[in-house]
Amino acid sequence: MTVLLGSEQLEALSAIRLSVRTDETTSPARQREANERSARAMNARIIGEAEDLDVSASRTTPFERPELGKWLDEPSRFDAILWWRLDRAVRSMADMHELAKWARTYRKMLVFAEGPGGMLTLDFRNPLDPMAEIMVTLLAFAAQMEAQAIRERVQGAAQAIRGMSLRWRGARPPYPYMPAPMPDGAGKTLVPDPDAVKVVERIIKALMDDENANPTSIAVELNSQEPPVPSPRDHWAIKQGRKPGGKTGGKGYERGSTVAQFNWSASTINALLRSPALMGQKVHRGVPVRDSSGRPVLASETPILSREEFDNVGALLDARKRDTAPPTRRDTNALLLRVIHCAGCGGRMYYTKASGKRTTSVYGCRAAAQGRTCAAPATIKAEWAEDYAARAFLGRVGSWEVIETRKIAGYDPGPEINEVSAELDEHMRQSGRFRSETGRRIWEEKATALETRLVELEATPRRPPMTEVIRTGRTYADVWNAKDEAGKRRMLLDAGALMTVKQGRRGGRHAVDESRFTFEVGADADPAASHLADIAEQEREV
Repeated sequence: MTVLLGSEQLEALSAIRLSVRTDETTSPARQREANERSARAMNARIIGEAEDLDVSASRTTPFERPELGKWLDEPSRFDAILWWRLDRAVRSMADMHELAKWARTYRKMLVFAEGPGGMLTLDFRNPLDPMAEIMVTLLAFAAQMEAQAIRERVQGAAQAIRGMSLRWRGARPPYPYMPAPMPDGAGKTLVPDPDAVKVVERIIKALMDDENANPTSIAVELNSQEPPVPSPRDHWAIKQGRKPGGKTGGKGYERGSTVAQFNWSASTINALLRSPALMGQKVHRGVPVRDSSGRPVLASETPILSREEFDNVGALLDARKRDTAPPTRRDTNALLLRVIHCAGCGGRMYYTKASGKRTTSVYGCRAAAQGRTCAAPATIKAEWAEDYAARAFLGRVGSWEVIETRKIAGYDPGPEINEVSAELDEHMRQSGRFRSETGRRIWEEKATALETRLVELEATPRRPPMTEVIRTGRTYADVWNAKDEAGKRRMLLDAGALMTVKQGRRGGRHAVDESRFTFEVGADADPAASHLADIAEQEREV
């Protein structure tokens, strides 16, 4: 139905909506051009634009969309709303009913550049005209049926692709992968995203290298870096050319607010490291997708982790479950934290940075503050203690070659047996729910596949992990000089360094008394020291 409006000058709002920003067939430019064409046809002047990108009409009403919703709250600013087609406005009868009720209340026109027979205008300015109401009902029904048909086609295609090895259906990929063309050119597959892989490797390395690291402390470190490391959600947005952050609603944010970036959290890191997607497996609703033999269906030819590595990371996370409190202090310049101890009580000495009237940074005994008694609490200038520790450490091991150890993961089928067993147990609970022959057949096929996989896993022998010793050709002095304070502290801790400080004498504040210090290196804590100890033992036997 087309309404000719003569020479009356109207003011119109151009409304643009896109479910997927990369969809070229319904691009904003095409919609904008169509709206401008309909504005000319009805002698209207476009006074503004409501552009909502990556917004689904099936999931949001017109009033919930970020840009269009603002305009609908100010109906006095325009006479008509222009859309390219009806599906750019609504996808359900309920939404169309609400939009029509709004248009009738405020005497507005709803215009679609392309509709049945050409340009379609629904004029609600005349409350006595029933044609607009009739057309709204018919068109809304058609839109809802079309949306349902599209949903069924998408779900059917997604289910089919889900079972295809290496094929990816095109949604947002699991971190740290990205879509890439299949080798044969038919569809998409997943490949490692180099930038995201570096972040995953960094997270795993932190868990392996630092016994005090946990998902919470790692999340704090990633968020506090300058610039912050993009979280998985922001990483994908940046890859798509969009800004990070957006509307919130998840845990840790005020629902409905908008943030400039989405932060890393302990739950994000746990979910990332425990997802079978890291092994290249397809995951649907948290469960690996399996083929007819019960084996996981792969989404990538190049998984980030092997099964053995994935299980080892899971074991690290299990070991840190009870230690999830974030660090309360970040003294990045304190070289001797956890290394320096008070000789009077054996407790750790803590770093106090120079500030205000205190002109010197110090390490001091905190026994009294912790409710303990120390017979001779020690305090020492940080500069003196750190200089002595560096000289003592390099004097002992500076010329030694750094020997690195690399753990070669073994294989234990136990974790996957537990996963498949749990999945089979849950599946068996559904056995009595099916009344149709097709339902029972599908249930039996999955049960058989899970049983087949269990038989295969139970027949697979366990392979223990191994440790490989690697000579680097670098000395400890070389490595020390290349490290920052945090790296040097890690070297001291890895070497089992222990420094003790006795209580100072009166009047000794202006010169260092190194007789107060002791410094030891734990030989068993260091691969190089252990290697040299073996050589010394062999020489004694000769």
